[in-house]
Amino acid sequence: MTAILALADGTIFEGEQFGATGETLGEVVFNTSMTGYQEVLTDPSYKGQIVTMTYPLIGNYGCNEADVESIGPQVEGFVVREYSAYYSNWRSKWSLDSYLSEHGIIGIQGIDTRALTRRLRVHGVMNGCLSTEDLNPKHLVEKAKAWRGLVGWDLVQRVTCPSSYAWQKSCQSSVISRQLQEGSVTSTNISLTENRKPKTENYKVVALDFGIKYNILRQLTEHGCQVQVVPAKTTAEEILAAEPDGVFLSNGPGDPMPVDYAIETIQGLIGKKPLFGICLGHQLLGLALGGKTFKLKFGHRGANQPVKHLETDRVEITSQNHGFCVDIDSLPNSVDVTHINLNDDTLEGIQHRAYPIFSVQYHPEASPGPHDASYLFSRFTEMMDEC
Repeated sequence: MTAILALADGTIFEGEQFGATGETLGEVVFNTSMTGYQEVLTDPSYKGQIVTMTYPLIGNYGCNEADVESIGPQVEGFVVREYSAYYSNWRSKWSLDSYLSEHGIIGIQGIDTRALTRRLRVHGVMNGCLSTEDLNPKHLVEKAKAWRGLVGWDLVQRVTCPSSYAWQKSCQSSVISRQLQEGSVTSTNISLTENRKPKTENYKVVALDFGIKYNILRQLTEHGCQVQVVPAKTTAEEILAAEPDGVFLSNGPGDPMPVDYAIETIQGLIGKKPLFGICLGHQLLGLALGGKTFKLKFGHRGANQPVKHLETDRVEITSQNHGFCVDIDSLPNSVDVTHINLNDDTLEGIQHRAYPIFSVQYHPEASPGPHDASYLFSRFTEMMDEC
């Protein structure tokens, strides 16, 4: 079946459909990871976006129940150069085609993803319309132009958990997670499959869910944290009443500016509990501390972003997924810059001079990606020890 991707600037890409059929709108972005497409698909930070994979062959190891970062695919659409109908991996349970179809995600293959990526790099990410129904290019371009875009839109409410739950000691499957979201099981009766034995749970951590990835929760647990995940609109008073040892600020999608309730919550926690933020959590912390954010031209999305740790002069290769950034020049004197992106010199990490607070723009939990920055979870537990 024919599928068409139309960009708001009038560019048209015609290819073949795989996955679901229908029509979808989103911000068209690109990811440079060579593997990990299932983790990319299920990362809540991609809500509102049509994701293009720059690696040319996608789907060759299928999909499974373990490599998920949320209850299911979160992207609005998926763009690849060549979809591999044949897949081979001992863990695979579904083809990528059937996985996307089951979850209602439209895919398009057979287009020149190099040309698409170059256009996004030169002109910046832009709105797009992907359709297998309306194949009139003019109509699709008009729909892309009319779409609202991500700026000023609170996407966190589309991905946060509906109620608080206790994360258990191991990897949570997509099936169990979906049951938890639907209320058919509770956090106290979930039976999970062990994959790695965690440390003794010495730290009580509240995690604000702005679109949290499962591997962040796994990493916290493996570092000895008992994690209670709470909805994004949970107040500082409610969090402090739980008497946690620390508070984690999660990743999530879109523009941080309209998530004003989270900024207010974070301001109410500053100086009272150790704070650790990742990605959107880092941006919200920056805003809570008095900084400003701006939209990057085409963002950072991939598993090979070089970041310099200023304290050690060590370069870390990191996994990233964000389109907004904290402005370095807007930060108050009470905040130190700890990490810088070596591709464009944008901010990648901060810490507070007086309080036990730090955050990073990238993803130290990887999934997919390198583990160069996994030490940050140990830093969080050390900070809670000191407090």
